[in-house]
This record gives sequence, C-alpha cells and structure tokens, in this order.
Amino acid sequence: MRLRRLAWAGLEIEAGGQTAVIDLVEDFPSLHGERPPTVEMPPSPPTGTIELGLLTHLHSDHTDAAALSRALASAGLVLRPPAQTGTAQEVALVEGPEAALRAGCLPTRVCEPWETVDVGTFAVSALPAVDGFGDPQVSWCAAAEGCRILHAGDTMFHGWWWLMALRHGPFDAVFLPCGGAVVDLPARQPKSPFAAGMEPREAAVAARLLGARLVVPIHYGPLHEAPNYIQVDDPAGTVLAAAEDLGVAAKLMRPGEMLNLEPTSTAT
Repeated sequence: MRLRRLAWAGLEIEAGGQTAVIDLVEDFPSLHGERPPTVEMPPSPPTGTIELGLLTHLHSDHTDAAALSRALASAGLVLRPPAQTGTAQEVALVEGPEAALRAGCLPTRVCEPWETVDVGTFAVSALPAVDGFGDPQVSWCAAAEGCRILHAGDTMFHGWWWLMALRHGPFDAVFLPCGGAVVDLPARQPKSPFAAGMEPREAAVAARLLGARLVVPIHYGPLHEAPNYIQVDDPAGTVLAAAEDLGVAAKLMRPGEMLNLEPTSTAT
C-alpha cells in the first residue's frame, strides 16, 4: 500500500493497481481568502483515476464535489456518512457541500458506522466518530494488500477507540487530526471555549488506544486563521513528542510526501 498525504486532511491510497482518496479538497482559495496556502497544495490525483472517494463528513474543508468529480473514474464511487437533517441553521455547515454533491450527480452511497463495503481491491469500514458541531461524521478504515490504515477526519476524542481496535485492528498506520482548534461560527452559537477536534496529546493517546504501529498527524496548518479558528501552537510537533512519551511510533508527513506500507506491517 502506498499512501500520499494531500492538502489539509486529504490522503491518497494506492493498492492493487487502484486508487482511493479520503477528504480530497482542491478549492482552498474559497476557504482561505486572498492568501491560499500554496505550500500546502501538492499535486492532486490525475483526472479520472480514482476508483473510490471517501468522505469523513460534509464540511467544506473535507468535501470538494468538484475535485471528486474531476478525479473520479467513470465507474468510481463515493462513500459518505448520513446527511444532517433539521432546520436551516442546523444544516448550515453542510448545506453547501451537500448541494454541490447533488449538482455534480456523483455516484454516492451512505455508510453507517460499523458498515463495511468492498470496492475493488479495497475493503473499507465506516467507524464511529464525533463531529465538533453535531454534524454526522465517520472515520474510515481502509484495508488492501494485507495492510490496514485508519483516517479519523477531524473527530473529537471519544470512547470508541477500544472497540475500533478490537473489531478492525491492528492498524499499520493511523492518520489523526491534531489541530485542537477553538472555533467561532455563526451557525453554532454561543461559542464553545473547547476544541472542536482532537488536541495533539489526545491524538497521541488515541493512537496508543488503537494499538497503532504508526501515527501520522493531519488536519493542522495554515488553512484557517484567527479570530474564527484558533489552533494550538505546533500541533504536529506536540503529537510527535507525546507519542514518543507513550511509546508510539510517529511520523511527520509533509503534503505530497509518500509512505509505503508492506504486508509485514513495516513502514518506510
């Protein structure tokens, strides 16, 4: 299995001659304003080459319908969590991406937590996750060629780690959010003073509870700025230090960097 870190939380997975992506996003200028973080933008997958697109949730920094439509092969499929329902304010954070998915007529399938789907060479399982704003979210376990990884979107810390390890472990590598951002959004008021996703030490602890052989920090960096999105200082570096204290192997992957996993569960 070959993995390539994409922008922000994105990940590309190659195995058995097929390719999957998780949380592929290309439209960063619309999120970042006049100063898109070009240093964080590695080349995207070539057009029409992706057999499987996985969405952890439908926030705009994780769901880019145009990018998926461009990259997806003619027989490709997009797997996603259930839709948020409710009033206009309740669905405000997912309304745009949901509308874009509908407009793009992308072939999608909803997966409930603990559901496993086989797509080509990949066996993927939607595992429990908890969104910082109450919108549906899943983590994705992807297995192929004797390797198994977990991608946790931008979940908060929760109590499913042990069951995930028991039911779907061992994990050769886990890709965990670590920005620990405190977020102020009009649709979610009053503002919470607590982080809307995992903090760095929480990510290291989650990796240990999962029994992961390797943890890679994701979902941190220059995408958002104060005053509406305030991350902790040095998220990735803190994950590496905390993981070392816990006896968990950790690796910093820059956007565009590759990771090779072997069936013997060694990573290079």
